[in-house]
Amino acid sequence: MAAKEKIQWKVDGMDCATCALTINKYLNKEGANDVKVNFATGDVSFETNGTVAPDKISKGLADLGYTIVNNNNHAHLHDHTGHNEKGAFLKNNAQRFWFCLPFTLILMLHMVPALHHSWIMHPYVQLALCLPVYMVGMSFFGVSAWKSIKNGMPNMNVLIAIGATAAFVYSLYGTFTGQTDYIFFETAATVISLVFLGNFIEEKAVDSTQAQLKKLAESQVVMANMIAYDNEHNENVFPVESSALRTGDLVLIKSGEQVPSDCKILWGEANVNEAIITGESAPVTKGYKEKLIGGSVITDGTVKAQVTAVGKDTVLSGIINMVQEAQGEKPPVQQMADKISAVFIPVVLGIAALTLIINWVILKDFTPSLMRAIAVLVIACPCAMGLATPAAIAVGLGRGARNGILFRNATSLENFKNIKQVVFDKTGTLTTGSFSITGYKVLDNKIDDASFKMLVYSMEKYSNHPIAKAFAKEWKATSEIRWQKIEEIKGEGMRATDKSGNEYRAGSYKVAAHLTQDGTHNIYVTENNILIGYIDVADELRPEARHVVSYFHSKGISTVLLSGDKKEKAQHIADALGIDEVIAEKTPEEKLQIIAQKNAATPTAMVGDGINDAPALAKATIGISMSDASQIAMQTAQVVLMNHGLKNLPMALGLGKHTYKTIKENLFWAFSYNIIAIPVAALGFLTPQFGALIMAFSDVVLAANSSRLLVKKVD
Repeated sequence: MAAKEKIQWKVDGMDCATCALTINKYLNKEGANDVKVNFATGDVSFETNGTVAPDKISKGLADLGYTIVNNNNHAHLHDHTGHNEKGAFLKNNAQRFWFCLPFTLILMLHMVPALHHSWIMHPYVQLALCLPVYMVGMSFFGVSAWKSIKNGMPNMNVLIAIGATAAFVYSLYGTFTGQTDYIFFETAATVISLVFLGNFIEEKAVDSTQAQLKKLAESQVVMANMIAYDNEHNENVFPVESSALRTGDLVLIKSGEQVPSDCKILWGEANVNEAIITGESAPVTKGYKEKLIGGSVITDGTVKAQVTAVGKDTVLSGIINMVQEAQGEKPPVQQMADKISAVFIPVVLGIAALTLIINWVILKDFTPSLMRAIAVLVIACPCAMGLATPAAIAVGLGRGARNGILFRNATSLENFKNIKQVVFDKTGTLTTGSFSITGYKVLDNKIDDASFKMLVYSMEKYSNHPIAKAFAKEWKATSEIRWQKIEEIKGEGMRATDKSGNEYRAGSYKVAAHLTQDGTHNIYVTENNILIGYIDVADELRPEARHVVSYFHSKGISTVLLSGDKKEKAQHIADALGIDEVIAEKTPEEKLQIIAQKNAATPTAMVGDGINDAPALAKATIGISMSDASQIAMQTAQVVLMNHGLKNLPMALGLGKHTYKTIKENLFWAFSYNIIAIPVAALGFLTPQFGALIMAFSDVVLAANSSRLLVKKVD
């Protein structure tokens, strides 16, 4: 059996959201897992099951009428529709529309009374004018429709192809039999032209929902000042594109310039605007060994820096990829629309057939009956149902990313609507996480202060806990103990064994509870189960924490502080912030059980630093990580607040709720449109031309409504 493989393709030819549904169904049928299809960007990702080769899947997509435009591992495929082929004639909807428009306008001159008997109205002239439009239309809609039917997955182009062909063939019959009352070449041409226009407008409307993500993507390629040294060790600076940089390269970044890629400062100091990542425009000061995020801007100062990540490994690329993957996922609210879209085409074909038969029986006239059936075909819009959710999600995720809020999946965006309770971790979440050592005491007379500090530093340097950073910063020693074995026990602290077999512990009161009654200190240090010292550290509350807690209370959401710290310290913080409930002195395993219990009772969000809280974050309805940019790859949280952006938590909640509200509005419009428009067309109140025009703009309404999320007050 072949190994499983993660595939990421850019696929062209998705003309509407139902195309994404078609591709999704095909990939699932082929046994692919974790399928994500993003209609807005053309991104398709999936995991093969180890039995079907990607080459076979890519050929199957080509047979369905889609083109893989960036398949780096396999041969490029091109279908006969010529979607965006380099140098192809009429390669996009805009070009097709402008080609068809002059012929269609001339055909529409029959509406001018003075021209009723001119040569332009001659049946064969009408045929000659319509034929180029019909051929272009069928080369696109017809080929796509045939491929979709052949593969048992009819798409909306089936409706357009049948409607336009019915009008064209009927007009041919009238032309060849000399019956001018049967000639409707302008109907066929108008339907094709207007649907091309509609597809083009839809593309632009969908592009507008991608505005926030595009701004991030455009920041990835800039000019950089690369530093190189000649044989005499003289420094030379020359410009290169950021895409040419490699890890380890040296760059010079001056005031007003954009950071070309993720870097580490080696010389200099600068004020940096990281709004592109955090949404916060106030500059932050960065100095020696501190990290610069690619895409941020140096507002003041000059630095020399070493490139630490390029291309897809950068923070910005990680954000863009995460958002695009989330856009390709379907939240629960879309499932009903997908089920209806799957049977929509056959149902509409049935309604059109009934419209033709019933009207023919009642009116005793085939011509108006056929026009009504064609109107039903062209006004039906499965795209609207398919686009309702992706359009809103694209805007919601994009705005979130622009403001330092990363949603790993669309489901978490929707789930915010149900949250009734928020559980906070303490350290690094409600507090700054930047500790300072306020005092210590060595209890063993055989150990001097320097040796005690070196001992603690030698253990704490291996810890990821925020408190450990204080020792790495303040007690860093030139020499350190080489341990035989060292491990971090979550919820307790560090345990190390030296080469002589001595065991040392540095951790919370739990490691020394059997040795002392004094539980007021932060770190206790033991040697061979004997208490040899303790250390006090201090942390400060985040200035925005009180506002965030008050916001949740104003929305009727209860708040809980869940901490491994001492009850007295946790209660002190809860009282200062007005938090409803305090649960303290809990291990990570106990936190997990508590979150499971609370989640079972009511939908619960948990906010933590993602280190000791990883299991609990994964168990919550929504796990929210307080993380700096270098940690965005953390897999446990569904939502990541960049650069400890606790202040953005209200926006995350509001964005989730308003995105869901927008999705409901979009779905209401999509269903209402089809429920009303199809009967109106069947009863003869709409011409096929006007029906095509209305259909062309139906998706624009959804995109416009979704775009309101860009400026709507959500928090």
